[in-house]
Amino acid sequence: MGGIVAVTFIVQRTPPVLTRRSTLGLLAASATLPARAFAHVAPPRNEIRESLAKRFTDLGTSGTFVGYKVEDYLIVASDKERSGEAKLPASTFKIPNSLIALETGVVTDPDKDVFPWDGVKRPIEAWNKDHTLRSAIAVSAVPVYQEIARRVGQERMQKYVDLLDYGNRDIGGGIDQFWLTGALRIDPVEQIDFVDRLRRRALPISKRSQDLVADILPVTKVGDSVIRAKSGLLGAERGEPSLGWMVGWAEKGEAHTVFALNMDCKEPRLVGERMPLTQACLAEIGAI
Repeated sequence: MGGIVAVTFIVQRTPPVLTRRSTLGLLAASATLPARAFAHVAPPRNEIRESLAKRFTDLGTSGTFVGYKVEDYLIVASDKERSGEAKLPASTFKIPNSLIALETGVVTDPDKDVFPWDGVKRPIEAWNKDHTLRSAIAVSAVPVYQEIARRVGQERMQKYVDLLDYGNRDIGGGIDQFWLTGALRIDPVEQIDFVDRLRRRALPISKRSQDLVADILPVTKVGDSVIRAKSGLLGAERGEPSLGWMVGWAEKGEAHTVFALNMDCKEPRLVGERMPLTQACLAEIGAI
């Protein structure tokens, strides 16, 4: 007996790739796609929400928030201007610095390789101890990452900053200072582009390094959502804060939102507002 075989094709929708130059028609910057971009990827939809901008003014400061809702292929931003302004990354550079440490072998195991405390007392007490890579990123220990950068060295650091296509790629200003007081600059859209490539394990380095860095990123749980994020604070090591960052991604079930926030933190009270404000912005756009 003959029969009919029914074949069912299931088409899975894969979110298009976010690319730095195609993200914001809301930024005046964009015309040229970077080399890694797909030639025919349409720009994501963009939306400016003034209610997000109001959250900064209500705190008595200035800042910007940009969220990329991956499954919706939607960029939601608080403004058109500051969201495209490049600034020093401060300790958000610990994300690429950790990747580079692992790729170069400066760190082989984020839980076993120990960086001994140099005995210098610093104003942030959590820095005054021995650290592994995992514990160092958790407390944002600048001296540990400065030592990592020195061990990586200028030539290899430049090679990997270029390879990762991180910000303006300029590591001038000292091998252990370029992300703190030197020439490196990155804007919120570039932050999202970089972090999204890490989230997708799409950076041009080993999957192992990407898996390990994603694993050591500090985690905040909000209800049934998870936020993996790295903070940054310019002037933290000098006790003179000026600009705060928060970059990472939120997971709510199967939905992912990659985000970047920066804000002026010229008053001490504002330093602790980075994560609460990030959560408020993520909640407003339905990311958590």
